[in-house]
Amino acid sequence: MQVTMISAGLLGLLLVILGARVVLIRLKDKVSLGDGGDGVLLARIRAHGNCAEWAPIGLILLFLTEQAHGRAWHVVALAAMLVVGRLLHPLGLRTPEPNMARTLGMVLTWTSIVAMALLLLAHALAL
Repeated sequence: MQVTMISAGLLGLLLVILGARVVLIRLKDKVSLGDGGDGVLLARIRAHGNCAEWAPIGLILLFLTEQAHGRAWHVVALAAMLVVGRLLHPLGLRTPEPNMARTLGMVLTWTSIVAMALLLLAHALAL
């Protein structure tokens, strides 16, 4: 459970940082709802929202994978992929053009989620 706790702590801090970045622009520009037509605010809203959408399922799958496999090297590697993917993605959203950070962030996130889902299915079906 230690791998999941460390990953959850890091992703929790990331989520708060991303949320605070949204609030700072909202306060500065006095935008209560939506993005007010501001592309920077929209990107920050999506960076926060994307983390809030993908991190929870990643952490649930990581917790279950760690329970099934312990702190094996592949569990640690999957946790690292999830966390690094979630860190890279908002960096890539700082510019509107497609870029390597955004792409790699999603690839790492999705790959870790698919791998954990398959490991869990294989583990459950083998019982």
